[in-house]
Amino acid sequence: MCTVVIDVEDAGSARLLAVRDEDPQREWDGLGPWWPEQYPGVTGVRDRRAGGAWLAVNAAERRLAVLLNRADVGDLTEDRAVSRGSLALESVAGRSPQGPLPMHGFNLLEVRPEGARVLSWDGATLRETPVDAGTHMIAHDDLDDDATPRIHAWLPRFRALGPAAASAAWADEWIALLAETTTLSPEDDRAIIRDNRPHGYPTQSLLYCVASVTGAGVDVHDRALPSPAHWSADTGATA
Repeated sequence: MCTVVIDVEDAGSARLLAVRDEDPQREWDGLGPWWPEQYPGVTGVRDRRAGGAWLAVNAAERRLAVLLNRADVGDLTEDRAVSRGSLALESVAGRSPQGPLPMHGFNLLEVRPEGARVLSWDGATLRETPVDAGTHMIAHDDLDDDATPRIHAWLPRFRALGPAAASAAWADEWIALLAETTTLSPEDDRAIIRDNRPHGYPTQSLLYCVASVTGAGVDVHDRALPSPAHWSADTGATA
């Protein structure tokens, strides 16, 4: 039940804040070039168990991808399901998924030179949603879905900050607002820094990334939370 806020300036130019929710017992590695042979030049946040990526970046190609889970409408069993961990890595290598897929549901947010989009797989249909200019938010359902409590609560506040490209301090402003969201309990369904256990999932927020993909290049920073689903005064830093 991860969360991404993205502000698109124009094709190939976007800035985003991504919060990762995962089972704290599932080990991971922060941003790094973990796949030098299979994906040279790609950095990302690695899941150690499956070897895939939650977020991946190919700076030379100005590509970035983030993987978010979403519900299935099918009945794919765990023993038949292929890991979704390759999706972000393949995406930034220029190979986006094509359906049908032997995978559980996902939203794959792609930032590419030709524009940003979300590819959504629910176990039956693979859909593409362009991400137009402006500020948007996505979690476990559709882009800007007002029925998602955290999107309903916080997307207007992120939009009120104005275009990210217009502020050199956009990342600090967004992180300050992210910190403000933590006045809610992490168990509150409006929370972005989350503890999803009361909602039937073992996942909790573990880290966030801020990234910009523009004609000038790619800039990405990650920051681990001090403990799962918890924020502290020194968490809000971009480097």
